[in-house]
Amino acid sequence: MSCTAIDPNLTAQEQAHFLIDAIPPGLFRVEDEDQRIAWRVSPEPFALSAESVAKIEAIGTDLLAFYRALNNLYNRSARGTAPGFIAEYLDLGKPEHVVRLARQNRFKQDVPLIMRPDLLLTDDGFVASELDSVPGGMGFLGAMTQAYCKLGIESVGGVDGMPLQFGAMLAALTGVEKPTVAVVVSDESGDYRAEMRWLADAARRLSVANAYVCEPQDVVFTEEALYLRPAEGEDVRLDALYRNFELFDLMNVPKHELMLYAARHNRIKMTPPPKADLEEKLSFALFHHSALESLWRKELGNETYERLLKLFPQTWVLDPRPLPPQAVIDGLRIGGRPVRDWRELLDLGKSERDYVVKPSGFSELAWGSKGVKIANDLTKDEWAATLENGLASFERTPYILQRFHKGKRLRQMYLDRKTDEIRNYDGRVRLCPYYFVTGSQGATQAEVRLGGILATVAPADKRLIHGMTDAVMASCFVKDGGY
Repeated sequence: MSCTAIDPNLTAQEQAHFLIDAIPPGLFRVEDEDQRIAWRVSPEPFALSAESVAKIEAIGTDLLAFYRALNNLYNRSARGTAPGFIAEYLDLGKPEHVVRLARQNRFKQDVPLIMRPDLLLTDDGFVASELDSVPGGMGFLGAMTQAYCKLGIESVGGVDGMPLQFGAMLAALTGVEKPTVAVVVSDESGDYRAEMRWLADAARRLSVANAYVCEPQDVVFTEEALYLRPAEGEDVRLDALYRNFELFDLMNVPKHELMLYAARHNRIKMTPPPKADLEEKLSFALFHHSALESLWRKELGNETYERLLKLFPQTWVLDPRPLPPQAVIDGLRIGGRPVRDWRELLDLGKSERDYVVKPSGFSELAWGSKGVKIANDLTKDEWAATLENGLASFERTPYILQRFHKGKRLRQMYLDRKTDEIRNYDGRVRLCPYYFVTGSQGATQAEVRLGGILATVAPADKRLIHGMTDAVMASCFVKDGGY
């Protein structure tokens, strides 16, 4: 489908009004249900240079290599052929049944087939503050991309990039040209149901997958297969199940035992794999640990390792256990001297606290910026409480300390709906590219395709960049002079 403008003579103001009407409501959670579009609308997508898009495309292949290396090191650690603290850290706070899931032979080699990093555009290039393998935003970005296409603007990935690559990923997973797929959305993940329904509907429209959004209890189990009964028609046998629910909420998901049983016995393909160890932010701390450098280099190769070393910010696990007198916290320094006790950080002034503290994973606080604290935004007492809470939570929900990187300052235009004028503001951007693995999971040269890029441009005085009323949210496109 080519992008042809409905009217090439629309003003920027008219384009913004068109987008407000064209983007389907309900695809992004809003606090005020009477407000269809709760963020600032830009008359055009976020502009990236061709060079930046090429760099972002290349990152996808490196991230797949990282997930595979992380998976291999975890498996080796669990069986005793790599340092034990790798599996120890990645299993922290998880019940035994979740740990057993990750280690089962059926899932042992599986890695996520959709990858979405949070890329901050800084003055020194891109920094990935974290990774998400159960990402929201796919249907939301797909719908926004189509709305911009009606204005004659083609976004990165193409007008149907998100549903096409979603279908290609599922076809590669199942070995079926047009697989039948249940997108299972739990109550806890209910905010994503509408946008996942948009994605599933688009995949069916494009004939790349018979995808249906359902609640967990709608899946029908038999000894031979899993089935789903669509709104109209007879039960359909499923080829795959897309897990749109979090593993920390597993015990609250109806029929999860039956779905996992079917996946274990190869009656159905499940993605993302039920492996909580691959969903931990502390994996960045393991990547930066000097004692593991040779293992990472061997798994990744020197070139990929060096690229990821620049991409992933320095990260540490807030581990409260005492160190022996001769030991220091690996890589953490204050004023040029090594740190041997976390509480040495308590006396740092605001300008010295270029850190973020956040829960690593397996918690309702570990997504949507809920548990994130930026250290130099806090008072001395708040900083002390944040650090102490992170240390005290170690065995239940491990926290990480991560180097804070400030985004590049840039100008962004939007429609001011109060004055009905196009305005500009100083902002900082977070880019969320969606990568889909379309080759065999076991293939060393599996293809990674970019379905689209979601840009969130927050005002420059906001420390955390996320979806908010004062931010522009838009797809990205290639433009001369783009960032």
